[in-house]
Amino acid sequence: MGYRKRLPVVDLTDRRALVRWRPAADSVIAEAERLKEAALLDFGLTESAVGSWLFSKCRHQIATTAVDTAAVVASGDGTCLLLFNPDFFAGIGLDGVKFVLFHEARHLVHRHLFVEQDLRDDPVFTLAAEVVINHVATVRLGRGLPALDGKPIGIDPAAVHAKYVEDLTTHGLVPLEYQDFVDTDMTVYTELKRMRNPPVPAPVCVHLTHEIQLDQETVDAVVSSALLNSLLAARRGNGNAESELLDLMGRTEDVAGKVWGNLGAGALRGTTSRTGKVDWWQRWLVDVLGSKLREGERLVYPKKRGALLAVLGHDPMLSRRGPVRDKVLVIAYDTSGSMPSSVVKWMTDLVGGIDGVQAHWLAFDGVVMPFRPGEPVLGGGGTSFQAVVDHVEGRSAVAGRHFEERPDAVIMLTDGFAPHVTPAEPDKWIWLITEGGDDWPDHHTPPMACHRVRPVTGRSR
Repeated sequence: MGYRKRLPVVDLTDRRALVRWRPAADSVIAEAERLKEAALLDFGLTESAVGSWLFSKCRHQIATTAVDTAAVVASGDGTCLLLFNPDFFAGIGLDGVKFVLFHEARHLVHRHLFVEQDLRDDPVFTLAAEVVINHVATVRLGRGLPALDGKPIGIDPAAVHAKYVEDLTTHGLVPLEYQDFVDTDMTVYTELKRMRNPPVPAPVCVHLTHEIQLDQETVDAVVSSALLNSLLAARRGNGNAESELLDLMGRTEDVAGKVWGNLGAGALRGTTSRTGKVDWWQRWLVDVLGSKLREGERLVYPKKRGALLAVLGHDPMLSRRGPVRDKVLVIAYDTSGSMPSSVVKWMTDLVGGIDGVQAHWLAFDGVVMPFRPGEPVLGGGGTSFQAVVDHVEGRSAVAGRHFEERPDAVIMLTDGFAPHVTPAEPDKWIWLITEGGDDWPDHHTPPMACHRVRPVTGRSR
């Protein structure tokens, strides 16, 4: 693409050198600091939960003219530095500073989610990342590119798309419409690769012009922490955090599905992220349960708030609260298998800690035996998964009683060795297979949620 990245004028991890390099006027630095703090405050309240958490991890935030715009540096000592040019920040105003900080945060997230060295070294992928980051920023922040002295700053996604359309049309190829073009990072990258002459990016973003120190281990630690904190905020009801994570998942899931699965982010969409074979099966199970036991809502009249509104002359309002009903969870324990007792104890603690869940415990070998946690369970005969299916689906009675509930999820703790079954609602079944067991549900048609488990040494949810 005809350009090479330059080395910075000073070591970007040397805080003293950064401050000394051609310092700006005190008034300009003060204004830049004010704008930066105001932007980060807005991130925390409304703009970007991920950006807010990420920049909270940057212990050192330094105004310096050693960078032309702004950059986040991740050094090998496990810390991140936010560097910003005070003249640049003062010139683009608050909206511009928000845009740039959002842009820098997404660069770190993309570096975390796309760790392949070949991608990081490919200038076309760097340009693709610029396009998608700026597109998301314009949509999420509700504003265009920042402007300095009346001129837009940064890669314009629409302009890149226009050059892409012109290039492909000239050579008899069919281009994608803009919304399809910017769907994911890999979509932009793939489509730019179809061009005979991918556009040369304007030398604005420091990631395009300079070699920035980004120790991958530090980036992974900081970004994972920021994403996890944002996920927890989303699960507590923060709508901004939820919408931001859902958008980010949709744009990166093909490449970064395992990362989202490890975080347990699938519960945000009511679906389970595929994680592959990871050791953190407890987090995987929480993710699956979160997707299958997601709360509903019911309308209630808040008496105290309603009385206050009436006094103030406002119409009464209904509020949404949930869940609609208790979720029904069945846990079936294969007494003929080799399930470690620590797994059952962890499961008991987990289920007991989920609000609005009605748990039903079953032991089974060739027959089904309901029990309560803490009670001794019998077994040791042959194993029949069909016996559990028939009981849970109400076709067989135990001690003269049929199971009359309709479960929202069924957890099977087993070694997997028994004739295969196909429940009426396979998407509700979760199979935990002991080490050395048969994980056939993972390959069944249709496939069911399935994971190998190991003895639990401590709670990790």
